[in-house]
Amino acid sequence: MKTKYILLLIISAMVGLSLGYLGLSLPKLGYSFKGSLIEPPIPAKDFSLQDQHGQPFTLSEQSGKIVLLFFGYTSCPDVCPATLGKYKQIAALLGNQADQVEFVMITADPERDTAAQLENYLSGFNPDFIGLRGPREILRVVYTSYFVAVEKEKKEEDDQTPGYLVAHTSRVFLIDPAGDLRLTYPPEIGAEAMAQDILYLLKTLSR
Repeated sequence: MKTKYILLLIISAMVGLSLGYLGLSLPKLGYSFKGSLIEPPIPAKDFSLQDQHGQPFTLSEQSGKIVLLFFGYTSCPDVCPATLGKYKQIAALLGNQADQVEFVMITADPERDTAAQLENYLSGFNPDFIGLRGPREILRVVYTSYFVAVEKEKKEEDDQTPGYLVAHTSRVFLIDPAGDLRLTYPPEIGAEAMAQDILYLLKTLSR
């Protein structure tokens, strides 16, 4: 199990490097982004899935808003609730400007993450957060489009806990109002730093 998590961390780091063109790039006006900057930005791969209310969600239809996107699941014991907690903090830091951001989680465990399960889980953080699901074959295409690794883990022989875990890439992807993949964030970057990047983008891209 440890080897698999180490491998996912390596993959996640490689995603950040490859999407960020091997490091941070300094934008104009002296602002230094806190996440891994993709320069020049690249169009985010479009997809259509269903949200926790059974309504269709198409990425390209979110034009004009920033989309924060990560891949997780409701039975996740650590990084997923931590990321959603960070989403909650970011929304609070943005204040009224939070309505210009879509906070999205795509399930890595569609068998257990029913629409009802996603709705119940996300409502514990913020009912406006969006949980997306779909058939496994469609989700695989989305995972591949964002270089996301998802793998159901085999339990240790002495593990008596119910269910199973899903190893998955833990980065958060930021898609800007033009629909371009602009930044990625590893788990160690905090809500305040991410909120600063979002506020900067909302200010500069709205000119």
